[in-house]
Amino acid sequence: MGIALGVTALITVLSVMNGFEAELRDRILGMTSHASITGYEGTLNDWKTLETPLKKNKHILGWAPYVEGQAMINSDRRVSGTMLRGILPEYEPKVSEVATNLVAGSLKELKAGEFGIILGGELADYLAVIPGDKVTIITPQITATPAGILPRLKRFTVVGIFHVGMYEYDRNLALINLDDASRLFSMDGATSGLRLKVDDVFMARKIVRDVGPDLGGDYMISDWTQAHSNFFKAIQTEKRVMFIILLLIVAVAAFNIVSTLVMVVTDKKADIAILRTQGMTPMTVMGIFIVLGTIIGLFGTLLGALGGILLALNVETVVPAIEHLFGVQFLAADVYYISELPSKLEWSDVYRITGVAFILSILATIYPAWQASQIKPAEELRYE
Repeated sequence: MGIALGVTALITVLSVMNGFEAELRDRILGMTSHASITGYEGTLNDWKTLETPLKKNKHILGWAPYVEGQAMINSDRRVSGTMLRGILPEYEPKVSEVATNLVAGSLKELKAGEFGIILGGELADYLAVIPGDKVTIITPQITATPAGILPRLKRFTVVGIFHVGMYEYDRNLALINLDDASRLFSMDGATSGLRLKVDDVFMARKIVRDVGPDLGGDYMISDWTQAHSNFFKAIQTEKRVMFIILLLIVAVAAFNIVSTLVMVVTDKKADIAILRTQGMTPMTVMGIFIVLGTIIGLFGTLLGALGGILLALNVETVVPAIEHLFGVQFLAADVYYISELPSKLEWSDVYRITGVAFILSILATIYPAWQASQIKPAEELRYE
C-alpha cells in the first residue's frame, strides 16, 4: 500500500503539471502568437508586402498585423492600466483563439473609424461596463493645445467581451481596430508587426528562421520560445524537483519492505535453519526472500499505476467535486494563471515512475535476503 500510494501520487502530480504546462502554453499562444515579425525600430510599414513570401511557406498557417501599446482605460470613477491591441477582424482568427472565446459581441463589430473596443471579462467587471457602455482611453502620446500639452484621450464604445480563462489576459487586454490603434498611437498607418501561426509550435524557431531569408529585407523575427522561455523552463525545473521529492514517498515505502522482510527473517530463523539442514543452499534462501519482496513491489507498483492512471484521467471531475463538497477553491483566478486544474497523462511518465518504483522494490529486498542466507543452522537449532 505504501508503494501504491507513492506511485499514485507521482503519476497524478506529474499529470497535473503536464496539463498545467499544456494548458498555459495553449492559452498563452492562443492570445499572443507562435512568432512575430517587426522592424528594427519596433514598427512595420509594409506588412502587406510580406504576404507573398509567407504564403510560400507551407508551415505558416496564418498571419495578422497588430498595433500594441500601453494605455489607461477609464469608466466613471474607475481607472485601470491595460495593454491595448489593434487588430484586423478578418485576419485575427487566423492567429488567435479570441474569436472563439467571445462571450458577447463579435470581432466584426471592430470597424475602422467607429472606435469600438472589446474588453477582457475581468477588466469589464472591474470597470463595471457591458456592451454599449462608453470608456475613455488615455495614451502616453501627447497633444499640443492652447491650454498646454495634454495626453491623448479618445472615447470608445464597448462592443464585446471575451473570456479565455487566463487572468493575465482577461484582466489586462483590450482589443480595438487596427486603424483606430494606429491613429491613437500616432503611427501614421504603420503597425507594430505581424503575428504568425505555424503548424507545429515546437518547430516554431526553425520555421521562422527558414522564412527569414525570403522576406527580402531587414526584419526582427522572434518566436514564442524566446518570449516565454524562462517561464516554461521554470515549469520543467519544477516538474523535475517534484518528481524527486515525491520519489521519496516510494523510497520510504521501499524501506518498509526492508523492515518487513527483516522481521520475517527474524521470525523464520528456525524454519530457515531446518531447510538448510535438509539441503537448501544459501542462494535458494536468498532467492525466496527476493521473490517475496519483488511480489510485494510488483503488486504495489501495479496497484499504484492503476490508481494513478484513473485519478489522472479524472482529476478535472474529482477536484471540482471536492471543491463543491468542502466549499473551497484550490486555484483562485486572480492568484494563478488559470482557474481550473487540468491533467494530461503522459505514458512515458507512467513507464518511468513504475519502472523506478519496481527497481527500488527489488533493491530493497537484497539486504534482508542476504541476511537470511547467512543463517547458520547449528547456531539457530542449538536450543531447539
